[in-house]
Amino acid sequence: MMLQDGSTQLLCLTASSGVPLFTRGASKQQLPFSVIGSLNGVHMFGGGQGVALSCCETEGGGKVVWRVFRDSVMLIAVSAGGARSGAGGSKEREVRLQRLLENVWNCMVLVLGQDELANVRNVERLKRDLRSCFSLIDQLLEERQEGILGSLTHCADSLLPPNPALLQEAVDSFAQAADSEFGCLVVHGRIATATEKWWRLAPPEVVLLSALIRSLSASGSASCDYPVFLPQGSPTVAHRLLRFQLLPGADACVLCGPTPSLHGAETGPVGRFWSPLVETLRDCLAVGERCLPGSVSLRPDVLALLLINRETRRSVSCVRTSTCHSHGESPPLSKARCWELLKLFYIFSTSRYFNQEETSCVSPEERAQRCNTEDFALGFPHQPQQCYLVTEECKSFGLQTPQHQLFLLILPSVPTFALRTVTTQTLSDILAGTGF
Repeated sequence: MMLQDGSTQLLCLTASSGVPLFTRGASKQQLPFSVIGSLNGVHMFGGGQGVALSCCETEGGGKVVWRVFRDSVMLIAVSAGGARSGAGGSKEREVRLQRLLENVWNCMVLVLGQDELANVRNVERLKRDLRSCFSLIDQLLEERQEGILGSLTHCADSLLPPNPALLQEAVDSFAQAADSEFGCLVVHGRIATATEKWWRLAPPEVVLLSALIRSLSASGSASCDYPVFLPQGSPTVAHRLLRFQLLPGADACVLCGPTPSLHGAETGPVGRFWSPLVETLRDCLAVGERCLPGSVSLRPDVLALLLINRETRRSVSCVRTSTCHSHGESPPLSKARCWELLKLFYIFSTSRYFNQEETSCVSPEERAQRCNTEDFALGFPHQPQQCYLVTEECKSFGLQTPQHQLFLLILPSVPTFALRTVTTQTLSDILAGTGF
């Protein structure tokens, strides 16, 4: 049976002196200062002996990972023990925690800029400034919205609308009218369409901008003007993120410079390009969490899927829980458990068999950090293209092609020999219906 993670606490300290900057986590019981000091001390001791301490496991099954960024800020993630194990659960947890630390650092750069973090001049002021990152960091820690997997996959969570051509023309024209080449339409927290330059941003930047847009949308404001730094494209010079609510659940956004003003864009381009498309936007909203248009029909034995376009670094995902089961069978899985199993199978597959192709957008220190972990795939004389996993709760199958990766959760009643057929048919049906 696959692992179900326990609670996670995140610690942030100055790398040189170990002064705590903040602690975040869902657990009400915070780690005592003595434990925080010990975690920092053992890392510093290892560094003094020429040892790079990146991860350890406690006797109770907990996991601790360390990461120092720009020789200035140390992030420590502590995951509680007692979780259900299996399928290499310890490795899955380490992958998630390492990815969490990368995302949190990029989140801090997105909001504050790299200069303020790399050159800490006033610790107390930095503590105050970091509070503006807490809503985003909590979103990463708590994974509040089911089906949002970008923080794990570093692919843009997408929704495939029924009328993509109309929306693409609107977002291109809207961005141009706002003196920008970077624009997108976000529906239910997922990108429905975006300009070509938006897709050219580094995948972690697209993921974090989407998270920020969700956070701003949840604030209830109809529009906002928010300064952001791009962690890889522009870590020291801020841009403006303009967000406009078109309908509840649908937001148009652009990244721009000093012009236009928020009011000017709201009274001009927003109404001109989006008002004629209200019904098209409603059709897009109707797609909902399924993320696929009604023209795509899925097999009834498919519980959940995650489809990644390896070239564009976009993904679509959905869960379809079973409502009935035969006498003697286990009760159907909840939606939350399906999402958890889908994430765990993704980590299981990509950490052992499939490639995570992010070399163009990963810093040298991050690439070196990943090389420190055991690479299970090195034992193969070839690149695996398929993998599967059978558990008590479901059967899972992963398929990799030159352009796509597809991960499925399938009812346990489906024969194991039929898993490949179900997966290839599902991929063919989605591509035929959407061109994704």
